[in-house]
Amino acid sequence: MSKTISFSVNSKSESPARTNINVRGFNLIVDEPISLGGTDLAPNPVEYILAGYAGCINVVAHIVAKEQKINLKNLEIDILGNLNPSRLFGTSFSDRAGYKDLQVTLRTSTKLDEGQKIKWLKEIESRCPVNDNLSNVTPITFSLN
Repeated sequence: MSKTISFSVNSKSESPARTNINVRGFNLIVDEPISLGGTDLAPNPVEYILAGYAGCINVVAHIVAKEQKINLKNLEIDILGNLNPSRLFGTSFSDRAGYKDLQVTLRTSTKLDEGQKIKWLKEIESRCPVNDNLSNVTPITFSLN
């Protein structure tokens, strides 16, 4: 079955560092920490990327566990990302603006042998849409109305 589904957001700037975003009737706030010029009322955009990634991994991990007949008792996902803010602030253009690397750590008390672990993790990595977007170039079109 090949079917495309679409997702969208609408955002309104509330200040140079704060944005109010509507997603399917849910309101999200994006803000920066005080050290980056915000009021620290909500996660910043790159933190939301990590949160979305963790949420996607969670969903896919449970789907795959069920398919592989793994009785997943609990799951914790930690993601660490490193980025250089120099390009963002226009002080240097030697590094990319986004994350230079991401480290994903899954933890569960479910006992898996090495083969099960490898098979489960490879399938999660292969099927997670956010992982795909972070790992591959996605065409983006900007426009101004």
